Amino acid sequence: MPDPAEPRRMAIRGLHHLTLISSDLQATTAFYRDLLGLALVQETTSDDDPDARHYWFDTGGGQRISFLEYASMDPGVVGKGSTHHIALTVDSGEELAGWRDYLTQHGVATSEIFSRNGFHSLYLRDPDGHILELATRVGVAAPPPAPPVPMSS
Repeated sequence: MPDPAEPRRMAIRGLHHLTLISSDLQATTAFYRDLLGLALVQETTSDDDPDARHYWFDTGGGQRISFLEYASMDPGVVGKGSTHHIALTVDSGEELAGWRDYLTQHGVATSEIFSRNGFHSLYLRDPDGHILELATRVGVAAPPPAPPVPMSS
């Protein structure tokens, strides 16, 4: 165990990238680039598995999400050792409400907007079922409420 009295000589500086498995990089690209607006910055093959296509999307600030394509791989199992969700940042409550409306208009189901300890967020799933959270920065104002749903007669 390190001695807490000694100054740390090394430090983690941030998240470099996160890699997920995709069953179809065409559908993944349509979702992350075309729908969410992330830049597709690299199309290559995996250094670890040259038979797997590997796409990289920039989430801003040089942080990236990459996807390895394995069309015939079995679906993942949620549990210990698996990833629960990925949270992406939006700037304001108004922008979060705008995302909710935009995604709904494009046929993507989202959760309601939740008020957290100092931020607000909503959840959705990508084409392979990965859970994404869109979250405001800490300390921003609450988003406007959802528009009323018309009543059917």
